[in-house]
Amino acid sequence: MSTMNSSPQRIPVVVLCGPTAAGKTALSLRLAERWPVEIVSADSRQVYRCLDIGTAKPTREERAAVPHHLIDVVDPDEDFTVHDFVRLGREAIAGIVERGRLPLLVGGTGLYIRALTGGLAAVPGGDEGLRKRLIAAEAAGGAGTLHRQLQVVDPLLAERLKPGDRLRIVRALEVYRLSGRRLSEFQAEHAFAESPYRLLVIGLTTARDELYRRIDRRSEQMFTDGLLAETANLLRQGYARQLKSLRTIGYREAVRALDGELSVAEALALVQRESRRYAKRQLTWFGHLPEIIWVDSLRESDRIPPLLESFMQPRRSGHGQDTFQYPGSISQPSTQGAGARNGSDDVGRKT
Repeated sequence: MSTMNSSPQRIPVVVLCGPTAAGKTALSLRLAERWPVEIVSADSRQVYRCLDIGTAKPTREERAAVPHHLIDVVDPDEDFTVHDFVRLGREAIAGIVERGRLPLLVGGTGLYIRALTGGLAAVPGGDEGLRKRLIAAEAAGGAGTLHRQLQVVDPLLAERLKPGDRLRIVRALEVYRLSGRRLSEFQAEHAFAESPYRLLVIGLTTARDELYRRIDRRSEQMFTDGLLAETANLLRQGYARQLKSLRTIGYREAVRALDGELSVAEALALVQRESRRYAKRQLTWFGHLPEIIWVDSLRESDRIPPLLESFMQPRRSGHGQDTFQYPGSISQPSTQGAGARNGSDDVGRKT
């Protein structure tokens, strides 16, 4: 995935990514005051309805001021995969462009961003029965059984996966059993696929100690805003503690506090610690994106408007014709973002 893809025929998409609590939401709302953007959320938890406080969703007022997509898509007990995200995300982007607006992809789920902008390998879908049989084979044969099978059918991938990485090993064996082809072959073919979009990728971050302070304050604010009550309400509605949506940072600690396993103070400390660890993993993931433009959200946010101005200049093809241009002037201030708040207000709440 390239920061500024050279093919002018592709749809321009701006990506605003980075670790949790870096200020992505606040900045996206400020950008919406100046450019006619619509925001596509790239957050794997904000797709769930009723999970609001723990996922730091934009408020209803913010979403009313600026159109948002891929938020509140499924119920907490429904499956939602990266394939679902790619399908719905591309539909959303197509609609945004048809309305003459600029798609702004905002979030911290690196896999979603990479899959949407670059696509997924065309591997076969899952087979729950086959997965269960593979897992049973591991249980019967002992640890490492499936990894040894993978070494036989896909040695290249087996070298990259640890024997304990059961989910990925099961998926690789599943693909081989269903298609007769190695997953590593699908991945190698996909590495040469071109993105359907012309991309500007901006990574938002700040100094590590300041980022961690923001994470700690935001975690405190979540508890103040009612994370425990929100979680208790989900449990009262009959949603199981074991759901994937409730096993994520914030909700799993809240469940343990409600069950009496943790004090509120202990739950908060765990949320802060796990969120800091998650931010570190996000920084590592996004650091692998080629040509990402990193911007310090506290000290360098004024660098972003010129980047967008340059990116949105009409591009010309080899025949000298503009190949993609939005109606009107993309650099004119937008009237849709009047409700957006100043970025400094974002500390302690938004992603």
